[in-house]
Amino acid sequence: MNSHRSHRYRNCCLALAASLVALTGCQGLPGAASAATSNASSSVLVNGSLNFGTVAVGSSKTLSDTLANSTPSSLTISSISGLNSAFQITGLALPLLLAPGQTAPFSVQFQPGSAGEPSSTISFVGSNSLNYASLAVSGSAVMEGQLSSNPSSISFGNVQVGQSATLSGTLTVTGSSKITISNAYVVGEGFTVSGPALPLTISSSSSVAFKVTFSPTVSGAANATLIVDSNASNSTLKTTLSGTGGGSVSQGQLSVSPGTLGFGDVVVGGNAALNGSMTATGGPVTVNSASVNSSEFALSGITLPTTLKAGQTVPFTVTFAPQLSGAASGALSVSSNAANSPPSQTLTGDGTTAPVHSVDLDWDASTTSGVIGYNIYRGSVSGGPYAQVNASLDSSTAYTDDGVTAGTTYYYVVTAVDENSEESGYSNESKAVVPSP
Repeated sequence: MNSHRSHRYRNCCLALAASLVALTGCQGLPGAASAATSNASSSVLVNGSLNFGTVAVGSSKTLSDTLANSTPSSLTISSISGLNSAFQITGLALPLLLAPGQTAPFSVQFQPGSAGEPSSTISFVGSNSLNYASLAVSGSAVMEGQLSSNPSSISFGNVQVGQSATLSGTLTVTGSSKITISNAYVVGEGFTVSGPALPLTISSSSSVAFKVTFSPTVSGAANATLIVDSNASNSTLKTTLSGTGGGSVSQGQLSVSPGTLGFGDVVVGGNAALNGSMTATGGPVTVNSASVNSSEFALSGITLPTTLKAGQTVPFTVTFAPQLSGAASGALSVSSNAANSPPSQTLTGDGTTAPVHSVDLDWDASTTSGVIGYNIYRGSVSGGPYAQVNASLDSSTAYTDDGVTAGTTYYYVVTAVDENSEESGYSNESKAVVPSP
């Protein structure tokens, strides 16, 4: 009888080594309780730990796990410990009986109530008070971000009908989490919003600028609301917009100055530029286009269409590039909504033939006997190299180089040649600057 009891105890210990849940069948044996206490945990969880990452306070996140009985004996889970306000389990009805090989899926929900790094160990306890499995859970809780507008309301005051005014504001994220703005729009007439492309993610404590434009089309008070949609805790942010459309402004007049741009003589192939200006008086003027009726004159320096406020002046440039010799003329015509007749500007200039340039050289005669002539050399860099420019020996002490280019600097040297065709070294260098044109 004693030997048989000893044999059962050995079998219990072997089962414990294989799987601790087998202790449910050995609780009445001597020594079984102490063995279970020292080996309380059992490998019956698919995942031994769950990390929920970052979750905003007031929000929740759920992860799944599974209990599995891999032992040859049934076990009963009667209670779960380690749960708190941040971590809760769903999907398990207690007491839970798991037959050999049976699994039981469940979910753990992380719903933090305050910022921090909460964690817990969830234990699945049997009716025999044994801890069959332990699940470590952890997460990071951050304060959910909020979005605010500065200013909280935007007032444009009085803006004349047909005109527009633009004011700026900022959207700022407070809290510990990022915010993604998905949309921004205006509800109401006369106002438009502009800013960065959406969707846009803004980090905590960061801001982004936006602009609102008020363009009244009728007189009187105007009100609207700027709405910004995001994933912030205040998911719909509203900013009040207001302004007043003033009475219609009298149409302005446009002048072009000076009345005539005279370019004088300009070499054919070259060009000259003169400046002019347009001025609005008495009210705003929109300049739609401007054109020149001659291909030898070109307008630049102004982007059209453009609107000039009363008293505003904008500059422009006209360039004269004659293609032929002789007098040239043209006119700059301007199209606008000005009250006066379309202004114009007279353009004049003369195309002239480019002058022919040459370089005259002279030097002292060589004192060496037997010298019968000279060679002339030219280079574009001081000190050479040089190339001979005279086709034959020059017996005089003067030479005209008519193969030069306008706007170029040349360097000349001369050599002496005797009756035996022996040539001397280079003379001192002489520099000549050809004007342009």
